[in-house]
Amino acid sequence: MFKISKFLGLFVLATMALSSCSKNDDSNPNDNPDKAAYQYVLMTLSDRVTGQKGGYITAFDSIPSGDISNITSKSLQGQGMGGFRMYNNHLFKKFSTADFSKAIERIKVSANGVVSVGQTIMPGQGKFGSGNFVIANDNLGFYWDADEPLKLQTFDPQKMSRTNSIDLSEAINERGKDEEKITFRAIGQKFLAVKNGKLFANITYATSTSSQQGFWDDFYPDVYIAVIDIATQTYEKTIKIENTGSIAYINANRMYDFDSNGDLYIVCQGDGALGGNSKIARIKADATDIDSWELKYSDINPNDKGKFTGVFAKDGQLIVTANTDPIFGGPNGNIHTADLWKHYAVDVDSKKIEGIKGIPIGRSQGASQAALVIDDKIYLRSFTSDGINGYFLYDPETNTATQAFNVTEGGSVSGFRKVKVE
Repeated sequence: MFKISKFLGLFVLATMALSSCSKNDDSNPNDNPDKAAYQYVLMTLSDRVTGQKGGYITAFDSIPSGDISNITSKSLQGQGMGGFRMYNNHLFKKFSTADFSKAIERIKVSANGVVSVGQTIMPGQGKFGSGNFVIANDNLGFYWDADEPLKLQTFDPQKMSRTNSIDLSEAINERGKDEEKITFRAIGQKFLAVKNGKLFANITYATSTSSQQGFWDDFYPDVYIAVIDIATQTYEKTIKIENTGSIAYINANRMYDFDSNGDLYIVCQGDGALGGNSKIARIKADATDIDSWELKYSDINPNDKGKFTGVFAKDGQLIVTANTDPIFGGPNGNIHTADLWKHYAVDVDSKKIEGIKGIPIGRSQGASQAALVIDDKIYLRSFTSDGINGYFLYDPETNTATQAFNVTEGGSVSGFRKVKVE
């Protein structure tokens, strides 16, 4: 082992941080194909009742077709099977497979298709959203830890170990510092994104003391987002999305996406869990401010009794999911149990909105991504009360979808990815 001078060490660290400027998070492993073996990894959620999200992850040698089971001798069974997050070739989960603890958990897929849990970072368990994370490059990631709500933690995604923290109390305290109705403040609890060397992190101003403090209890009618320079890890400014209440929702479904040209589209769920003023906002590829373009739920349904629950962007077109009928919560509510969530195609320039033909209106996708790309093809998730449970292939030229495969054992589909084996 040799020693590196202090100057060289600082240079290396700065270079690693600057490398984030050339790419956005959640990049596609198909961008750099080689001769290594790939597996198609499917997650299903079998327990939709207890809240522990039990289910299975299984690896397949090729894309499944027809009716399939997601339970094999090589499957990983456990908790927190609500959906994947992904960076390059690596799969991550937001909750522990062992016991549903809040976690940043890396999933491993071997050459023979065995799925297992790899290294894990365990944040503080005191608040919902703890462990919300984003990866900037191979050596640098950021996450929010409930034990230090005014800071963002940095970590090494390869070693899966915490490295440092950034104090952002200055950004948070620019407003509401002495407001008695604000019971909790945090940064990055619900939204973290990386674009062109900048980190974007939502600022929470909560008014409740409930177990889900920070969600659906916003003090301000606007969403505030801090902009942090990644190379220097310093706060630059705060931007806002006006008149929408709550940004995103913390789970494996990150609730934002980058278009092919680098534009960032962000889901805001509105004034509460049942929507109202829900919208999709945009930050242009070379900008750090919210653009004037926006898509409102009321553009789909003028009664505004609903919300968006996902967004996918590609080549100037969005695929969004939104409810067709008013939603209700509580023990007799329909938000998670009724077939009322529909896929829509949206032309970004004209804002023309069309329902996607061929895929049924289904149940909420929850933490799973509603649309994704595998082998340059767009797949849409669908789960209905009458037995449809799988992924559909989408043709943007005809705005139609046809079912690729249906899962008959293992639970509702909640994640589908292609990865290079480790």
